[in-house]
Amino acid sequence: MRSQPAPEAPTTLLDELISDVCAGLAGPGQKRLPSRYLYDDLGTALFEAIGYLPEYGVTRADERILRCNAREIIQAMGPQPLTVAELGSGGGRKTRWLLEAMGTRRSISYYPIDISKAALERCALELGRLPVVRVEPIEADYRDGLSLIASRRRADERLLLLFLGSTIGNFEPPEAREFLREVRGRLRPGDGFLLGTDLVKPAATLIAAYDDALGVTAAFDLNLLRRLNRDLDAEFDLENFYHEARWNAEERRVEMHLVARMAHVVWIHAIGLGVTFRAGESIWTESSYKFDSDEPERISKVLPFTPAGQWLDREWPFAESLLIAR
Repeated sequence: MRSQPAPEAPTTLLDELISDVCAGLAGPGQKRLPSRYLYDDLGTALFEAIGYLPEYGVTRADERILRCNAREIIQAMGPQPLTVAELGSGGGRKTRWLLEAMGTRRSISYYPIDISKAALERCALELGRLPVVRVEPIEADYRDGLSLIASRRRADERLLLLFLGSTIGNFEPPEAREFLREVRGRLRPGDGFLLGTDLVKPAATLIAAYDDALGVTAAFDLNLLRRLNRDLDAEFDLENFYHEARWNAEERRVEMHLVARMAHVVWIHAIGLGVTFRAGESIWTESSYKFDSDEPERISKVLPFTPAGQWLDREWPFAESLLIAR
């Protein structure tokens, strides 16, 4: 997970990448790879740049909600000692508002969880300057990070777990339900789960958000092929592919695809695999599902959560919903 030469990825992560490449590229059907592989250090930096683009309003909407409502969100958690953890923290840019709203509390432990070491370093540098915040970065995936937090938190602390930016939309619906069930299983009664959901918008708005005029999202998507070249000794020629965003209205999702410009074969030498592409054939690299504002409340009825508040951005329809574990 890096933007320049560095030690090899951990064996377990490399094994997972190999397994997913074999499963996703070797078969006869739609080629696809999990979106988490978009986020090496370069990919993470490109994604953070996407947040500044005029076409992509998710990050700004999320930040507006947190900036304007942070104190109310924190108050909804009650007066008990509070620890904050964030799944997929990146550089922690939006989280500052919540941590600053807790400034009257004596001490705050903040656990950013991310697979990008560079993002965690930026997060620790920026948020570690807040006077009462102790930043303890965790370089791990979501599930391993939650396990580590469960072993570190004190018995008298409530946990506020952040899942911002509508990252839940990157899961397929059955995976999202299973993931939320697993998250709930790691929380104690009284813990909070702040869930960001990007809401349905006109198709043209969504397509522009995922295929911007400057081509930053295209570079973010194509960087996945660069990563395969680096980590698996593959021979992807990035000039042979282009980025395409598609809106699937029936499924309420934006899909990102890397589309082959011509018929050709790509060798992935680390696993001895030759991948054949037809002209126009794609690798499906990410789904971003969009939601209705009442879906978090429906989630709370299936899982043992109590809705404790929802905050909406009207400029770019987006919701942050606080769910309290029952």
